Amino acid sequence: QVQLVESGGGLVQFGGSLRLACAASGGIFSINAMGWYRQAPGKQRESVATIASGGSTNYADSVKGRFAISRDNAKNTVYLQMNSLKPEDTAVYYCNADDLYTDYGYRYLEVWGQGTLVTVMS
Repeated sequence: QVQLVESGGGLVQFGGSLRLACAASGGIFSINAMGWYRQAPGKQRESVATIASGGSTNYADSVKGRFAISRDNAKNTVYLQMNSLKPEDTAVYYCNADDLYTDYGYRYLEVWGQGTLVTVMS
């Protein structure tokens, strides 16, 4: 069964850093875009950063210059390096995979991870 598993969340001080990782498993053949989204309490889920299979990236304005997304296609893993963290970055961070194909040719249009909590203390 295809699944995304996030890791690396936790509690960090204002100005600190965290690195999130998300590994896709379940007989993956290819994944088009991968990305990180977040949802703060009482707010809608928003896009943080995305990366295409070829490596092109997009970032939310609020994280540009502080966060960096990368991926290892051989490991079907996407990372989010978060620096200069602020209390407003506190949220549950979700990993997303778009247009995923399995080794058996089955296509998933979208797969989500279970989320990992990031809490930034002021």
